[in-house]
Amino acid sequence: MTGPFKLSPLPYAEDALAPTISADTIRYHYKKHHAAYVKTLNELVQGTHYASMKLEEVVRATAGKDDDKEKKIFNNAGQRWNHDFYWRSLSPNSGTPTGKLKAAIEEFGGARKLIEALAEAGKTQFGSGWAWLVSKNGQLSVEKTPNAEDPMSKGVNPLLAVDIWEHAYYLDYQNERPKYLEAVLKKILNWDFAAENLSREEEPARAAAE
Repeated sequence: MTGPFKLSPLPYAEDALAPTISADTIRYHYKKHHAAYVKTLNELVQGTHYASMKLEEVVRATAGKDDDKEKKIFNNAGQRWNHDFYWRSLSPNSGTPTGKLKAAIEEFGGARKLIEALAEAGKTQFGSGWAWLVSKNGQLSVEKTPNAEDPMSKGVNPLLAVDIWEHAYYLDYQNERPKYLEAVLKKILNWDFAAENLSREEEPARAAAE
């Protein structure tokens, strides 16, 4: 694949999340949908100033733009970024929250309440989109976004993402999005990744203090 943006490797084997998410779903999702966003993004940015930018910069620079080409660039750049984040939000070794993340979850109301809020966000997002666990000044909240939108482009720190486009679950769960959400949220969320993202929120404050 040519162009400045590459298809990032999966952080685990295609069958690593089975049976929650099958190898067939991962293969189709990653090699078809995710790869298509990368290919289209490279085609769209060719010869533009976006070709020399980092992916996050492209997403932020094109978010909310009215120009048709910039909308297309945002959609494909956003989906490239969202999918990379989604794959890392999942793990065959889910683990349990510890340290500051555990404390933040307890402040939210506990793990059960958090999972219920993420499930509700995923179930009530009309059409395609994403459910997100985010942090604002160390306090957790749950958001949902349509299509290619994400909290990062609005300056909000995402900790975890769950893809609720139909291609993320239809082979395994057909039209039963709630069952997909229940399985993913209970079994394969990557709490270590969430903790890493929460800790990054402190970095600007640490740098300013040094």
